Amino acid sequence: MEIAGLVLAAGAGRRYGMPKALVTWRGSLLVERAAGTLREAGVAEPVVVIGARAAQVRAVAPALTYVDNPDWASGMASSLRTGLAALAGGPAGAALVLLVDMPGVTAAAVRAIAAGAAPDALVMGGYGDRRSHPVLLGREHWAGVARSATGDRGARDYLRAHAGQVRVVPVGHLADDTDLDVPEAAGA
Repeated sequence: MEIAGLVLAAGAGRRYGMPKALVTWRGSLLVERAAGTLREAGVAEPVVVIGARAAQVRAVAPALTYVDNPDWASGMASSLRTGLAALAGGPAGAALVLLVDMPGVTAAAVRAIAAGAAPDALVMGGYGDRRSHPVLLGREHWAGVARSATGDRGARDYLRAHAGQVRVVPVGHLADDTDLDVPEAAGA
């Protein structure tokens, strides 16, 4: 079964001071790093959802496959909806979702999550007592995720409502789920 990669990278990065898709971390752009992590894990060519300063993101990282979210300012949920809609016409039975601002997520963690892929699967990375990315959404859940996603909550409400179906795979030994919300978090 094909697994599609989806990178959510449309935000303006208000707390960071710039769109995180344009941030360089340890020698590479965060947007290229996220897409590369998915590729390295064997996920189909990732789709990157962009919005804030989209033309600039395309210019500095032209080799990626993009989809524009015209409603990016409304929050991450609109990017998730946009990305899932872009994937809907393809053959993938599941989507593996990464956030652009979590560069510590590794290909090994993605592979561990992808191992549970199925059209009816819901899989999250486990970091001790926290659940985080990568997140795998089986195709059968895409419409429900899209309907329930609001603001900056993404799939969170849908996953909570379907908690009995969510499989949490421990990946804390393989990855770091630190979110780069401010330049200090990136070592800037």
